[in-house]
Amino acid sequence: MCRNIKTLFNFEPPATNDEIHAASLQYVRKVSGFNKPSQVNEEAFNRAVQEVAIATQQLFDTFVTNAGARDREVEAEKARARSAKRFGTE
Repeated sequence: MCRNIKTLFNFEPPATNDEIHAASLQYVRKVSGFNKPSQVNEEAFNRAVQEVAIATQQLFDTFVTNAGARDREVEAEKARARSAKRFGTE
């Protein structure tokens, strides 16, 4: 799966519509093979992005979790630490 798509569920603050749209766009680009579709395919491509975004929001709205929401800044710092350890850029 595409490594650039980040986990969006169960964060504080919650994922924004822009973040959900960006993840949906990445997903549709990946499965379609189009970075930018031709004019003839543009409507179908954009509709797919919109439908994936809607489905993602509906999925988040129906999820139930007992885990506390994760803090975006704390998770970003953990990711930076893993990257520094992996690539030796400490």
